[in-house]
Amino acid sequence: MEKTALITGASSGIGKELARIHAERNGDLIIVARRQEKLNELKSELEQKFAVKVLTIVKDLSNPDAPKEIFEEIQQKGIQIHYLINNAGFGLRGKFHELSWERQQQMINLNMVALTELMYLFLPEMIARNSGKILNTSSTASFLPGPLQAIYYASKAYVTYLGNAIAEELYDTNITVTTLMPGATETEFASTSGMDKTGLFEKTVSARSVAEDGYNGMLEGKLDVISGLTFSQSLMMKTIPFTPKKVILKQVRKMQEVD
Repeated sequence: MEKTALITGASSGIGKELARIHAERNGDLIIVARRQEKLNELKSELEQKFAVKVLTIVKDLSNPDAPKEIFEEIQQKGIQIHYLINNAGFGLRGKFHELSWERQQQMINLNMVALTELMYLFLPEMIARNSGKILNTSSTASFLPGPLQAIYYASKAYVTYLGNAIAEELYDTNITVTTLMPGATETEFASTSGMDKTGLFEKTVSARSVAEDGYNGMLEGKLDVISGLTFSQSLMMKTIPFTPKKVILKQVRKMQEVD
């Protein structure tokens, strides 16, 4: 397989659009998600339209064994990963103490642990050949605490700071780590997290536009890519450093409440 990208969370939303963009540029793909049917549909679409090779791997990355199983399957097939795109993730809306602990633990495993382990497993190969690019999908939520989505916001802060730190550790290599930080995006995230009826998701941008920003930023080796913010959201982000934290917390809570 040539110029192969491994993309997690590829069955919908930003991940699906990232897969399409890579295929449009004649890149082969390994796409990972939980839903076999959705992966098969995408595989068929991309192979027919763009004559690229697409391998599907059905895994639930909230399972602690999944990252190593993915790595070992790719190793056994002798495939080199040129672009590692950690896109899988989900959120939950509600009070920390009232939400299911099992679901919150799955979120921690998916949003943080799986992403971290996949980087840990694939980085040595990239370093050995001194080439490769990593794109991690974080969120503008990583800039601030998130009452009513406490673990989600905290998990995305972890993703952003981890990616930035590793990028600097690789300063003397040809390997780059880019962090994509979208605002409210038109994906399944809103409905699965319970955010679709909140003020925060009144205006959304397309998953395609966010994916294009992230993919191009990865190719350029950018450190951070912020995408899909409305004017009011951009203004809020700029004022965060100068606003008392209690005020920010109240604003975020109100944006995530459902009337």
